[in-house]
Amino acid sequence: MENSKESQVEISAPLLALDPAGRPANFGWARKPVFTLDRQSLRGPLRRAFASDRYIIFSSSCMVSFQILDGSYLGYVVASVISLNDRKRSTKCYEIPLSMGNLGLPGSSEEGSVRLNRRGMAITFALMEGGVRIIKVDIPQFGRHRQLRGEVVLTPLPEAESLVTHMPWRNGKNAFILSRRSPCYVAEGVMQLGAEENVFVRGNSWGILDWNRGIRPKADVHTWAVGCGLAPEGRIGFSLGAGAADDSLGTENGFFLEGRLHKLKELICRIPPGHGLALWRFSSSDGRLEMDFQPHQERVERHRFLFQSLNRRQFCGTFSGRIALDGGPVIYFRNITGFAETRRTRD
Repeated sequence: MENSKESQVEISAPLLALDPAGRPANFGWARKPVFTLDRQSLRGPLRRAFASDRYIIFSSSCMVSFQILDGSYLGYVVASVISLNDRKRSTKCYEIPLSMGNLGLPGSSEEGSVRLNRRGMAITFALMEGGVRIIKVDIPQFGRHRQLRGEVVLTPLPEAESLVTHMPWRNGKNAFILSRRSPCYVAEGVMQLGAEENVFVRGNSWGILDWNRGIRPKADVHTWAVGCGLAPEGRIGFSLGAGAADDSLGTENGFFLEGRLHKLKELICRIPPGHGLALWRFSSSDGRLEMDFQPHQERVERHRFLFQSLNRRQFCGTFSGRIALDGGPVIYFRNITGFAETRRTRD
């Protein structure tokens, strides 16, 4: 474990995410999943315990995303298909009240698969040898009498790293978030929506893993931006976040070139008032990142059950800017597909 003002706390050896009393401990960041989380040992308000697996898949013409969230009182499955050409979008949400840890989401991002088959919807997140992930979906009534079905294989780049963070919340007793973000998958497969086939081809299609476990605070506001694609120097990706969690020991900000993580400090977000489709600006406190985001469409989600609520505004668009890599080289990128979102939760 390395601790310095420059590197924050980088963890390379396996550690427990909870102490013997079940409280969050050993905060920091890592390049691979090194934290072990025993969800049966959690202490705190278990109604705020959560687990979420989300996959985002891009091509030059389409973005699809699939998320399973177990939020204890409030659970749901969301599938979304967004056309990047004509800017049409379709979304289907299945709310699962009182999920209470029963959706089968494993405690590790490197073990176990997820299979849900209920209410006319079948979805599988299968983890295979070598870190390959297979997304299978069959939703007969996706909307407008159309069926969404297909299979996409996500293959990690050779020796690809991830951005793993384990952070406490500043104003939440025993509240924490353990995350893994991996924007370094090559996508291949087909998702068919009605008569329309969305084809993902190696070399022009990318996949992102967004994996989160923890205990929420009473209220939270979070901003996240993610994208992947090609630059002259090779395949790039990034994951940038800012919220109420205490990131002093390890921010959730990183840039990837050919699967290698280049760690960044705090994120500075300049979001236009009211959001809309105006230009967003992102930078890092260490001066290494300057990036503009031009949204071209918005998707809104609202979920509520009993005292819990989640509101998300997701903007799809393109990113352009520059990044100073570790060691000093600067690369420039233009029109990288991705999205930025703001999410509010309250209990």
